[in-house]
Amino acid sequence: MNIRLDAKKVYWPLKTAFVTSQDNVSGIDSVRVQLTHDGAVGHAESLGVDYHGETADSILADIESVRHLVESSKNLCSVRERLLQVLPAGGARNALDCAAWDLEAKLQGQRVWALLGMPVQPVETMITLTLDTPAAMATQALAAADFSVLKLKVDAIEPIACIEAVREARADCQIVIDANSDWRLEQLQEWAPLCKSLGVALIEQPLAVGEDEGLAQLSLDVPLCADESIQDTAQFDYVAARYQAVNIKLDKTGGLTEALQLLGRARRGNIQVFVGNMLGSSLAMAPAFVIAQQSQWVDLDGPLLQVDDVQPAIRYQGSRMYAPDRELWG
Repeated sequence: MNIRLDAKKVYWPLKTAFVTSQDNVSGIDSVRVQLTHDGAVGHAESLGVDYHGETADSILADIESVRHLVESSKNLCSVRERLLQVLPAGGARNALDCAAWDLEAKLQGQRVWALLGMPVQPVETMITLTLDTPAAMATQALAAADFSVLKLKVDAIEPIACIEAVREARADCQIVIDANSDWRLEQLQEWAPLCKSLGVALIEQPLAVGEDEGLAQLSLDVPLCADESIQDTAQFDYVAARYQAVNIKLDKTGGLTEALQLLGRARRGNIQVFVGNMLGSSLAMAPAFVIAQQSQWVDLDGPLLQVDDVQPAIRYQGSRMYAPDRELWG
């Protein structure tokens, strides 16, 4: 098929530090991939999974390891199928898989969602409030007046005080909290009723991976969403017995192809779908817009947290996210 593969590192500075219970970053390195054939170019961007040790350099190395496979493939469908076999879920497979989808759409003159037989419409994304003091998080909440769903990054130090401050500032909003694995089981049992009383709609990844076995016997008033506990379909059965929602991130699943499989498993299993991101530009968000079409929870705010973005960027009007332009992706 004579595909040309190009990949490079891109740095995105953030407007403010992105602080969680596990991290504090002021900028992010991503990897941008281009697949070129017959005058058409497919684009994609990935950041990988940092808690698995992935970096932009390791992603580039993984991409280089499959260069011959990609450039010598007979068709784009075989590229995606072979990548599932030879690369683990993660940033390299995500970038290559999503670029292959984009290239196929451009060669066929159709949008990716049309190829999938999927109608699309704008979606409403939540906005993330980074971990800070209760007063500072209340200030963030007030500044996010255009967003009806706020995602609060919390830790195990004073999570309820932070939620209370945000709730006092924004009585009108829906609240999702993300503990990024920082809580213990006893804390979850103590704090879940308080979260319920404060109108928290979802608790994301309260416990560390491997410490969530007891959730199968636990009944809480607030639904739980698995994030770090689920990467792709391999963990679905374990997670479905313990959580009520799964966070699908294309960097975790290793691309749109596997993400669609996980989406299907979740919908058939009556598990809520939360589509998330590892930060990144509009190019990193664009393939996830497809998953957002069938998600109960949408967290695709990455470009809104950056100083700059790719062009043409995805259009955000307040919390409303529109379909990516054909020139950008898909």
